[in-house]
Amino acid sequence: MSEPNLADEIAVRLRRDILRGKLPPDAPIKERDNASELGVSRTPMREAIRMLAKEGLVILRPSRSPIVARPSFKEISDQVAVLLVLEKLSAELACVNATETDLEELRAINQRMSDCYDQADPLDLFEIDMGFHTAIAKASHNTSLAETHRAYLARLWRARFLAASQKRNRARVVGEHRVILDALEAHDVEAVRAGIDWHLGHLADDIRPIIEDEQRRHGMWADNDPG
Repeated sequence: MSEPNLADEIAVRLRRDILRGKLPPDAPIKERDNASELGVSRTPMREAIRMLAKEGLVILRPSRSPIVARPSFKEISDQVAVLLVLEKLSAELACVNATETDLEELRAINQRMSDCYDQADPLDLFEIDMGFHTAIAKASHNTSLAETHRAYLARLWRARFLAASQKRNRARVVGEHRVILDALEAHDVEAVRAGIDWHLGHLADDIRPIIEDEQRRHGMWADNDPG
């Protein structure tokens, strides 16, 4: 396998370790140790870490091991505000530009989520959910918008996964996706904007208590750390 593909695979593994909490915020990612554990050279490991740094999941440090990022709620809230604008614009353009193939892909993703919701691993389910939103951005047929949306989606993966894990509800998620899909199929811009608002308008409020609790527990640990 080529090193670029290997770097992608390593990035997926590290990303999932971060989302699951195996690599918690502030945890160092030791390039040599991780490469040795996976039986790979340091080059694809280094590239995978750089990919996660671009996503905002990892912070690079000069002459030191990179660490898992611990963004503040303000940082996350700012990113959520931008993401919501991108989601609405993507959906609006998809109302005009989506092909039948695009709509079929969205139907298939939502059906897959509905079929496996009660049995799927929470992280696998979350990735299907994010795939739905990525497919809408793709259906806008605006490459610049889709790339920007992907970047912000990646930055919010951990926060959104934590929030989604706390509020698992098959009827809500599948139903809200269905409302968005119905609006796209009807080419109804106002309805799709309302659907995105209904689905994501409360995202920052869902994330806030989780991040603030995590920050509070981190502060308690730091206060008790003898150094």
